[in-house]
Amino acid sequence: MIEIYLWANAVIYILFALWCTFQKNQTAKASGYLTLNNSGWSEYLVIYGGLQFGLAFFFAYLATNTELHQTGISFALMLYIPIVLYRFFTIYKFRPVRPTTLAIASMEILLLIVAIVCFTRF
Repeated sequence: MIEIYLWANAVIYILFALWCTFQKNQTAKASGYLTLNNSGWSEYLVIYGGLQFGLAFFFAYLATNTELHQTGISFALMLYIPIVLYRFFTIYKFRPVRPTTLAIASMEILLLIVAIVCFTRF
């Protein structure tokens, strides 16, 4: 189950990185970025493209090394706990938010729940 979870994370991050890289105008607008100057586009692509590719590669690396599965689950918890806490706070503070934000939040909550399940079964 852990290996599948880690691979799922890798695939999700690869897909998001590709989507944000090749459809930057669409994804930026759906995420609430209305206008970006060249510096903004550079930052957007670094975070939504480069960082997500990096996370995808790291999750794939963790998935391919059985001895690192526990590390992978620990990493996922360290990643998703603060993300979900910030998500709850910001959705409450800045409501209403776009459906894209809510969909991404739902996926992050699901990834956190599965990480907790994997961690407690380890």
